[in-house]
Amino acid sequence: MPAATDTNLSAVLYSVKNLRLEERPIPQPGPNEVQIEIQEVGICGSDVHYWQRGSIGDFVVKAPMVLGHEPSGIVSALGDGVKHLKIGDRVAIEPGVPCRMCDWCKEGKYNLCPDITFSATPPYHGTLTRYYVHAADFCHKLPDNVSFEEGALLEPLSVGLHACRRANITLGSHVLVCGAGPIGLVSMLCAKAMGASKVVVTDISDSRLKVARDMGADGTINVGGKEPKALAAEVIALLERAPNSSIECSGADASIQLGIYATKAGGTFVLVGMGAAEVKLPLINALVREVDVRGIFRYANCYPTALEMVATGRVNVKPLITHRYTLEDSLDAFETARTGAGGAIKVMIHCGRQA
Repeated sequence: MPAATDTNLSAVLYSVKNLRLEERPIPQPGPNEVQIEIQEVGICGSDVHYWQRGSIGDFVVKAPMVLGHEPSGIVSALGDGVKHLKIGDRVAIEPGVPCRMCDWCKEGKYNLCPDITFSATPPYHGTLTRYYVHAADFCHKLPDNVSFEEGALLEPLSVGLHACRRANITLGSHVLVCGAGPIGLVSMLCAKAMGASKVVVTDISDSRLKVARDMGADGTINVGGKEPKALAAEVIALLERAPNSSIECSGADASIQLGIYATKAGGTFVLVGMGAAEVKLPLINALVREVDVRGIFRYANCYPTALEMVATGRVNVKPLITHRYTLEDSLDAFETARTGAGGAIKVMIHCGRQA
């Protein structure tokens, strides 16, 4: 339980480019909820986008909102009815809580629930705070060999896992991943863990492509200034065949076009990156070659598998973290995430009380 002298410092977005640190009331858990003393939160590109633009698509910040949705922490209080967790348990927090009653929830596609509450998606507060309350059944207990930082990284890892599942990646797959940011890198990790024989990663940053190679990519291509059709031929040559599956994680028009042109006839192309609301696509090319074009939105039923992948050593997410800050230094952390200074990939904020 929080001590009487504890405070609840939080990073609150008031409006475009107006991020403030302020004290907020310590929330108390209701039935089937737990209070969590947050330890680590990763900054996501969507956090930066809300900070800089105030909206993502139809999600518009209209009132002050705590940012952050990649958290881990320690259970500090229990609401009535909570039986599978106890005070002191270390947990990763799956940030989306669905209604559990609609058709999508009952079909296991709860990420599509129209009534889902998702941390740091307007109008719901996020987790860049000392204390947070969450549904107990969406808190995943961490084994002793999984750190709080790794627990926080289960969120982006789940996105990559969902993308690979949607891409039908299996043993022997040849895979193209467009974009070597955090989501592209975790997609590459998941593809390799799921049995892909060869994974090629593209980006416009040589430093990020080096990270991709260091983390296990079989080949990389800097796509800066090149034409999508020519790049598709380059991808196919590097893989020694057209990729069965392509996963686009940048949202850039040219990268989306590359992914469609490169994908094997009868293969699967998955859109992960969110770019412009409308883009120009070579749809006839996809149509006549029966390339399945799929989207993904967050994830569903991925956290337990992502946790097992980390706990068993099938994937190593630690190299993703390039910068670490305290909650008190959140403004600096967000600036680093925005600019990519110092080769930033994943910026982690420590929210726990300092010794």
